[in-house]
Amino acid sequence: MEKKVKRIALLGPESTAKSTLSEQLALHYNTQWVKEYAREYLNKINRKYTLEDIISISQEQLAIEKQLIQHSKEFIFIDTEFINAKVWCLDVFKTCPEYISRNITEHPYDLYLLTYPDLTWEPDPLRENPNRREFFFNWYEQELKEIKAQYAIIKGLGAERFSQALTAVENFKRGL
Repeated sequence: MEKKVKRIALLGPESTAKSTLSEQLALHYNTQWVKEYAREYLNKINRKYTLEDIISISQEQLAIEKQLIQHSKEFIFIDTEFINAKVWCLDVFKTCPEYISRNITEHPYDLYLLTYPDLTWEPDPLRENPNRREFFFNWYEQELKEIKAQYAIIKGLGAERFSQALTAVENFKRGL
């Protein structure tokens, strides 16, 4: 019988510890996590990204997830997913490719951890919206509500943030 790995996506504005939490949770549960492929991709290109780049990033992110899930245990943690790509496309290009919209409904995650922008902004050459994090948080939450996703809002600093994420995963595991 094939094991059913629960897929948990981290979603939230820039600089809200999605990568850190993904890695910490994967270490805690001794499983895999999928890094944010957009960083790797955008660091390789020597130009402004395009709508087609976001599609390519989304496709590769999903391919990496499908590969790593084969080596996962009870959970796999995904740093960034299709809702992020949709909001990115709509915000920057005012349109969302059908591929991305379709995958939001065809590829839903078992649980979303929505990270709140209560951490200090950390500058990074790839980050674009230091003053719009609350705006994006609200947009992401609305998207989650529209698809009736199961999600938990993660707040707090340092160990408190990890503890909230861990509690959300454990509550999900127990069916709460």
